[in-house]
This record gives sequence, C-alpha cells and structure tokens, in this order.
Amino acid sequence: MRLLIISGRSGSGKSTALNMLEDHGYYCIDNLPASLLPAFVKRISSETLELPRVAVSIDARNIPEDLKKVPQIIADLQSSPLHTEIIFLDASSPTLIKRFSESRRKHPLTTETVGLREAIIKERELLEPIAALAGLSVDTSTMSVHQLRDAIRTRVLEKKDFSLALMFESFGFKSGVPIDADFVFDARCLPNPYWSPVLRPLTGMDPEVVEFLSKQDDVIALQNDIAEFLEKWLPRFEASNRSYMTVAIGCTGGQHRSVYLCEQLKKVFAGKITNVQVLHRELTKQEKLPES
Repeated sequence: MRLLIISGRSGSGKSTALNMLEDHGYYCIDNLPASLLPAFVKRISSETLELPRVAVSIDARNIPEDLKKVPQIIADLQSSPLHTEIIFLDASSPTLIKRFSESRRKHPLTTETVGLREAIIKERELLEPIAALAGLSVDTSTMSVHQLRDAIRTRVLEKKDFSLALMFESFGFKSGVPIDADFVFDARCLPNPYWSPVLRPLTGMDPEVVEFLSKQDDVIALQNDIAEFLEKWLPRFEASNRSYMTVAIGCTGGQHRSVYLCEQLKKVFAGKITNVQVLHRELTKQEKLPES
C-alpha cells in the first residue's frame, strides 16, 4: 500500500493536489488530525480493506501539540512495511499574501491580534519539522492550477514503483534559485549562445543550439562532472529511503545552457533510473495559482 502525506502552508495548493490524487483513485482525507494518523494507518492496513493508494493532508489546522508529534509518527511509519511518502507544497510569503488578499479567504492562523503576514510566518515555523522530512518539495509560487496538477501527475502519479524519481530542472538565476531543489549547479561560466544573434531567440532544445554547445569542451566537462557526482551519490539517497530528487541547473536566463544540460543529463540517466523527468522553468508560461 502507498500512503502519501501532503503538507504545506495554506495557499500553496494542497487542495488542488488532493483533488488531483482523488481523481486518480486515491482515498483522500483533508486535514487529518496528526494524532489519529497511527490509528488510521492501522485501520487502512487491515486485511478487510482494499485501499492500495491513500493520501492525507496534515497542516497547520492541526492542534500545535499534535504537530510536534508528526516527526516521530512519520519515523515509525517509515520503519514499517508501509510505503510512506511526504510531499510538501510551499510558495513565497509575498505570493501567499497576494493569494489570500485576492481570494479574501481567512488564513487559519489569523486572529484578532495576529495578522496575515504574521500568520504566514508562524505557519512556516510550525510546519518546518514536516518540511524537513519531505521526500518531494514543490514550490508553487509561479504555478497555475494546471501546472500544479501536471507536476503532481508527472512526479507522483507516474511513479510506478518505489525507486527514486529524478527531476532535472533548468532555471534562470535572474529569476531566482528554485527553493525546492536538492542540488543546484551553476552553468553561467559556460559559453553563452545568447551572444549569437542567430541563436538568441532559440532554446537549448533547438538543433542549432545543441550543435553549438555540444562542441564546447567546458560544456561537456561540466555535464560529465555533474553526471559522475550524481552517479556516486544518488544510490546513497535511495538507500536512505529518499523517493524524489530534484537537480536544478541554472544559467543567466534559463533558456540555452541550463536547458541543454538538463536534456543531455536526462538521456544519460534514462537507462539507469526508471523515472527521469525534465522541467524547464523559464520556458513554461506562468499563471496564478488561487488560494487552496
């Protein structure tokens, strides 16, 4: 049986993720009291029930004292035969403030004396122990509802077995480093196709750019170094029950060099790891994700 624990700050898209999972056959419970999780797992693990896929949401709506018990509860679950994965959704504080302001919904931690900004900061502190245990963290700051659903589908639903799922994500440093990356590599030192008027409007997936970069010694060297590093360390993470790994590669604009490297590294690892995916952050149209 597969148990997904969905957590994250309010407004990050947890409801969207749960709805997506429910649409694909998961038995879902929103806002499960953390103290009831062991009893719930015992119940769904009984031979009389047939629930191979279950997802529960645990967040700041819980009693604070119960939230403190979550790390030990999860540790006990992960040491059992039950396959448990923790997925943590988050977004930048300004993004969350904007979403709540636009939706005009009340944050669960706001009171007469605690404003929205303070509640969002407090919520991060409350959920930090869960965030630290997450096998997959997703930054939804620039995602639309459709993009979040796509992310859950490709990263979670298409993960057919219990082996490690690897994501290569290209990005532009001018737009900030992805907060959900496990490893970050900087490709800004490499020859830049941007300075060629012919190559400038293209991307790292276009044949002309691929041909240009594949002939650069430094590009090949960095690609080989990243591959060797991952080949050495990914088995260690998988041995420690890590389910997801995001490798982010950045260049200035996230259009040429980082895109090329992610595509090439996907080819390198496609025959070694069952689930290898690529996300090009700057090439994806960005829309708003409503509060949920």
